[in-house]
Amino acid sequence: MGLPRFWDPEGRRHGGTPTYPWRMAPAGLFTRRQLRTRGLRPGGQPVAAQILWRSRRTNGVRAAYLYRLALAKPVRPMTEARAAALAKANAARRTCPACGIDAGYVLPAHLGTCLPCADSVPLAA
Repeated sequence: MGLPRFWDPEGRRHGGTPTYPWRMAPAGLFTRRQLRTRGLRPGGQPVAAQILWRSRRTNGVRAAYLYRLALAKPVRPMTEARAAALAKANAARRTCPACGIDAGYVLPAHLGTCLPCADSVPLAA
């Protein structure tokens, strides 16, 4: 039967990056999301390997980059200034530019306004 399609631990076929199939990465390598659940971040280290898999959703190949756990750094704590900046940015995403009201939800990007303002604009013929 042979090796799986994306088995390339030396990185000869996939641009010099060690490549593994889904669920076959060696111990000590984690994705950003897996590091985050452990309270860590890549911390500027280069990608150590990648996982490739065939996706029916995108009709192609998807990739997940892996980082070494030993080189990961702790997540920076949220400061008051960062929390305030994040709150301000989120408020701007909820504020309608047409009526200036906080809609209570993130405005749809394709409309650019809150739903009542979008409904009041006549459709172009």
